[in-house]
Parts: sequence; structure tokens; C-alpha cells
Amino acid sequence: MEEKKEKILIVGLNITDIKKKSQFEMEASMDELEELVEAAGGEVVARLTQNRPSRDAAYYIGTGKAEEVRDYVEKLEADMVVFNDELSGVQIRNLEDAVGVTVLDRTALILDIFAQRALSREGKMQVELAQLKYRRSRLIGLGKQLSRTGGGIGTRGPGEKKLETDRRHIEGRINDIKKELADVRRNREVQRGQRMKANVPIVALVGYTNAGKSSLLNSLIKTHREYSAEKEVFSKDMLFATLDVTLRKAVLPSGKEFLVTDTVGFVSNLPHDLVEAFKATLEEVKYADLIVHVVDASNENYDMQMDTTLDILKQLDSLDKDIITVFNKMDKMGFEADYPKQEDMVFISCKTGYNMDLLVDMIEKKLLKSFTKAKLLIPFERGDIFNSIQKKSQVEHFEYVENGISVTALLSDEDYNRYREFVLEQ
Repeated sequence: MEEKKEKILIVGLNITDIKKKSQFEMEASMDELEELVEAAGGEVVARLTQNRPSRDAAYYIGTGKAEEVRDYVEKLEADMVVFNDELSGVQIRNLEDAVGVTVLDRTALILDIFAQRALSREGKMQVELAQLKYRRSRLIGLGKQLSRTGGGIGTRGPGEKKLETDRRHIEGRINDIKKELADVRRNREVQRGQRMKANVPIVALVGYTNAGKSSLLNSLIKTHREYSAEKEVFSKDMLFATLDVTLRKAVLPSGKEFLVTDTVGFVSNLPHDLVEAFKATLEEVKYADLIVHVVDASNENYDMQMDTTLDILKQLDSLDKDIITVFNKMDKMGFEADYPKQEDMVFISCKTGYNMDLLVDMIEKKLLKSFTKAKLLIPFERGDIFNSIQKKSQVEHFEYVENGISVTALLSDEDYNRYREFVLEQ
């Protein structure tokens, strides 16, 4: 029997004294909030918006609008009200008293979705840390949420774990998770160091949630000799289908191996605590050799979604890297839709394979620009160098000749300089 969905009323505030959103921007923002509610397992029964010069410190939307919300709640028998912004503990408490049902803000909703989607131990710890930090600063206002014994949106930790409500326990758990995540970060640094020594370039896929990053990863890895269907990652047309970072082997047309990593999808106003908690995961982007920014071409708000992604890349100090912008889902747009075209941009469809070869060629050019094809003659007594080149570089050809080993290989700039004395030609 299907579980009954919670009935949700969503509320948005357009603050006119800061930067008033256009009607289109406001509707787009509320549409996204509705999608987030559905992703959390709720059903939106109505939406309300309000223009006002500033947030009301006590009630966010003011007492008059709060009374209007209460009328809608009673009329529609709503179980919860979700606000399209971050609320303080005092605002949550006052609003719950005013409207008579549980109140959630956008941040708590996103955290709840992440809690449902987290699969790995690391992912669960990161989400729990963000949830606990959010709760710690709002215990004064989380009355109805904390008293809900039956679970539901806003009460779940990762793995349906009941969230901690005692301040002292919260502090202790935060410290424990921070220590564990510090170990995770150290392990990642060791693994990263090993990958750098091996000269295997890394491509990081980034983009708005549901842009098609996981589908693109699955397309890119199919040419590798070790590919099997089990190596594919979960991809589904839904928000935040992928939370855990995945690293998979892929191969370029030249035969050069590279690693492709899929990162957590972004969303506008991604909670700061969540970005902080996922820092160890998101740092994979920082150390990538190339960033592929995946955009959902079929989404009418694609330009706003691109801005959100670029803002988060800026937070990660990653805007100085090589970036290829990939407009995905062109199959939905008739392939010839008109988009602003610029260098390092390509239009594809993971579903049909349209222009995938063009994208792979672009990736290859970017990754191999720091590699040099060289012919070397390595003396027999320097077999250690030959072994090192075989391990770290792509060897196209080698043969034993009269005075050593003749090797043709793609060398990184570092290795080219290291073995320059053995280079015959490039």
C-alpha cells in the first residue's frame, strides 16, 4: 500500500528593497521549491507569494500574511508549510504558532532530501553534520518538528535515523563526525597523491541537479576495456539522484586513460552548511584537470542554473580551470535549438549519443595539451626508467634495438623534462 503523501503549502517572499525578482524569476523559484517538495515525498496543494520591502524579524512574512496562510492551511487541510528561504529559530516558532502546523524552510527541505538519498557512510556523515549544525542554531524554534514521532519530511536523518534533539548530544555528535570526516579527507589526499604520481588526468562533471551528469559519466566509461554494466552509476530523472562522488576509468580515442568523477548536483541557495559538510567531496573538483559543466538544455531556467553552478565553483576556487560547457538533453529540443554559442561549448544528448564524439574530442584536446608525444631511446641498464614510463604514461610502441629500448610514449611535461636526455624526437 502506497504511503500517504504529506499535503504541503509552499510560501515565497519577494523582498523588494534588496533585489526584486521579476515575476518570471519568482515563478521559477517557486516551481523549483515545488519540485523539491515532490522529491522529499510531499504533495504541494497550493502556493502563496508576497512582495514586501524586507523580511519580518518575528514572522518573516508578517502577522497579516501569516493569518492568511493559516486560513489556507485549514481550508486545504495541509500538514505542513514550507518557505522558500532560510528561517531563524524564532521565525519558525512564531510561524508554527500562527499557522498551526509544522513549518519548514528551504534549507531543512533540501537537507531532508539529501538524508533520503545518501548511500555511502561518508555521504551519510556529511548530511548528518549539516542537519545537526542547522538544528543546533534553531532548537528554540523546532517545536512541532521535534515533537513529531511518526517521522516524515523534516524529521529524518540519513538512513531513516531519527535526528538528535538534545543540544549536548548534538554538540558531541558534531565533534565525532568532524573527526571522522577529517580522517576521510586525509585518506582522499593520500589517494589523490597516488593518482597524481600515476599521471592519470581527472575530469570532474559538475552542474545543476538533474542536468544529466550521471548519464554522461555512464556514456564516457563505456569505451574502457574494464567497462561492465555494474560500473555504471545510478541515473534517474529526479533531483539529487546522485550524492556520493564516483570515480570511474575512461579512455580517449588516442588510448590515453583518464578518470571521470561525478559530483553532487547543485541547486540555487544550496545551504552553506551543506557546502561546508560536503567540502571533502567537492574538493575533487578543485584538483581536477578539467571541469565539464553539464547544463539541462531543456530547462527554461538553464541560464539561472548555470549561474548557480558557476557561483559554487567560485566558492571552491575552481573558476580558473579549463571548463567545457555541455548542453545536454538536446533530443528534447529538436537538436537545432538556438542557444548562445561560444568556445569550449558543445550540444549533446546522452540519450541518443548525439555529438558525444565531438565532446570526447574536446576532452582529449584539453587533457593532452600538457602531454608531449616523444620517441626515446632508453639504455638497457636503465630498465627502471622504462618500467616507470610504462606505469605512468601511455606507451604507443616499444621495441628492443641494438643499443637499448626504443619507446614512443605520451609524456607529461614533468616526465618529458625528467627524461629529456633520452629523447630522440618529438
